Amino acid sequence: MQNKYADEGMSLIVKTITRFTVWLIFLYGLYIFIHGHLSPGGGFAGGVIIALSYVHLTLAYGKNFVSERINRSAMHNLEALSAIFYILIGLIGLYIAENFLQNFLGKGTLYHIISAGYIPILNLVICVKVGMGLYLVFYYLASYQVKKTGVN
Repeated sequence: MQNKYADEGMSLIVKTITRFTVWLIFLYGLYIFIHGHLSPGGGFAGGVIIALSYVHLTLAYGKNFVSERINRSAMHNLEALSAIFYILIGLIGLYIAENFLQNFLGKGTLYHIISAGYIPILNLVICVKVGMGLYLVFYYLASYQVKKTGVN
């Protein structure tokens, strides 16, 4: 049976390599966001790297292949919910600690994953917001087509 997306995207070599590398890029983005409060990185950098894994997939296989496998509506919803959660976390800090985005959770042991109060939660929210937003911008720019009017 012939693959209906065989002519889209890049060559077979690029598609084969992408099957292996896209997960490594995605996992590296997760690593950067999870360890963001201990080392350089965080939610923004992790979100950019995760978005780049989706961009890599789209470039290798084509936008039609990806559009059937990724739910853009869910991506829009996740991006919007992450902005709402960011504001809610800030308002909780305002209510509990009397400052917007004030840490309202206790501090943990230094140099451990659970050591930064609510910063890992903020990193997660920012990672989702940036990752979904950047990929959606890329997807819609890649999908944009200029309609010819016949006027020179």
